[in-house]
Amino acid sequence: MSHTSISNTYEDFVKGFHPKSGLDLKFYKQNQMQRRILSFMNSHGYPTYPEFLKALNADPVLYDAFFKHLTINVSQFFRDTNQWKTLRQTVIPLLIQSKSQLKLWSAGCSGGQEPYSLAMTLMEYFPSTKFSILGTDIDVNVLRQANDGLYKQNDFASTPPEFLQKYFTSSDKGYQIKDSVKRNVQFQHQNLLTDRFQTGFDFIACRNVVIYFTEEAKEMLYKKFTEALRPGGILFTGSTEHLFGLAHLGLKPVSSFFYQKGF
Repeated sequence: MSHTSISNTYEDFVKGFHPKSGLDLKFYKQNQMQRRILSFMNSHGYPTYPEFLKALNADPVLYDAFFKHLTINVSQFFRDTNQWKTLRQTVIPLLIQSKSQLKLWSAGCSGGQEPYSLAMTLMEYFPSTKFSILGTDIDVNVLRQANDGLYKQNDFASTPPEFLQKYFTSSDKGYQIKDSVKRNVQFQHQNLLTDRFQTGFDFIACRNVVIYFTEEAKEMLYKKFTEALRPGGILFTGSTEHLFGLAHLGLKPVSSFFYQKGF
């Protein structure tokens, strides 16, 4: 099979998948995305794109599994411990110098681990600071988990044990986050590339969401994030995402992976 016929059928798949999912794969790097899709097709026994698309339309369980595979929901509480330390010691103190109330957003929040980690950090170390947190994701299944607030042992590899005791209730089903944390976080379904953003955020975390985006899609997204931040607000990116050459957006690094919007 020649390379062009593969890429044509990939393009057909991209076109056919978009209306159902709202996910426009044109914004994602083709070679990585195509690899992920083909590996899923092979392991589920679909030799061609048209057959696979037909099966996705017919089988909601297969569709959910595939969507999850594509959107890579890897998350843990307090993932990348050093960055959470920087957040606690440098970033939040910087933000509360001028504000007694913070508006935070976890973009691409997966099962809620990141926004809940933010809430616990504020409750634990900055008890007099009022705050609200928005968590958004494109995958409705992970948002269900976020709203339920029930987690398994392996979500807590980086979590201080005293946090587990203080902010969760243990049961035979796993660990349930307490309402005292939950009430500070609100979840919404959102497509980062196509939806409009709220504005006036003091802090936006978007980590490991853009790994597979094309450069154009990243540029567009970081511009939207910058517009959504208040002057002096901070963007927190993933450990593989250095924002080189984004000075024109008016973001400057305050620490590794933390970028502040100019005043």
